[in-house]
Amino acid sequence: MIVNRALLLVMALTVGCHEAAQIAAETPASCRVYFGTFTNKKSKGIYMASMDARTGRLGEPQLVAEAPSPSFLALNPNRRFIYACNEVESIDGKKQGAVSAFSIDDASGRLTFLGRQPSAGAGPTHLWIDSTGKNVLVANYSGGSVAVLPVRSDGALDPPSSVDQHWGKGADPARQGGPHAHSAYTDPSNLFALSCDLGLDKVFVYRFDLAAHTIVPNDPPFAEVQPGSGPRHLAFAPTGKFVYVLNEMACTVTVFSYGERRGR
Repeated sequence: MIVNRALLLVMALTVGCHEAAQIAAETPASCRVYFGTFTNKKSKGIYMASMDARTGRLGEPQLVAEAPSPSFLALNPNRRFIYACNEVESIDGKKQGAVSAFSIDDASGRLTFLGRQPSAGAGPTHLWIDSTGKNVLVANYSGGSVAVLPVRSDGALDPPSSVDQHWGKGADPARQGGPHAHSAYTDPSNLFALSCDLGLDKVFVYRFDLAAHTIVPNDPPFAEVQPGSGPRHLAFAPTGKFVYVLNEMACTVTVFSYGERRGR
């Protein structure tokens, strides 16, 4: 089976024990791993395999949901739903990608399709769910935009409630001829959202309204990395005071201090 650029989602809770005996006694013997794939060749959608939690050995992957190019997966904090980017240039007769929602069967791990909504841009490549599980943020690589999709009580999605379109170009005409939103995240406070744009060498910052399901450009609206770096993903330090940005094109990491009260 071919698994392209897969994201692994481990369904077992992490056990935070201090003694080896406790870890051995309390760590689940096995857990589930879900794989997102591209479906332009042999793959048919989302796959699942059991994993021995002690050895890391994976079982044979099994198809658990058919979907068009579910390249990136995100697990709802309530662990009942999984969301997938449908990373395509057009779907349902429109020139944009989509975000699909699935419920998880506790007994088998199989997924039930709950529906999909447009991603408000072509080529969605990354998803993020805010800490309450009430909003999905999606970054559209080809479309150069970031959108928010509200999550319903049954796990299904509403259409995009807020969209920000990036504009401009970067230093490398071959890869940065336009905006390429590559990822989107909420910060530890859940009050701001950040998006890496590979095409513009910028990390955009938004004020995030949880109840209104909206993003609004912050002041200032972005931070810049070195021209030609191509920022792709980021991670917050455990303290929330620093942001580490992975630059795909330059193969570097840019470090920012982060003012969590104002999202700067």
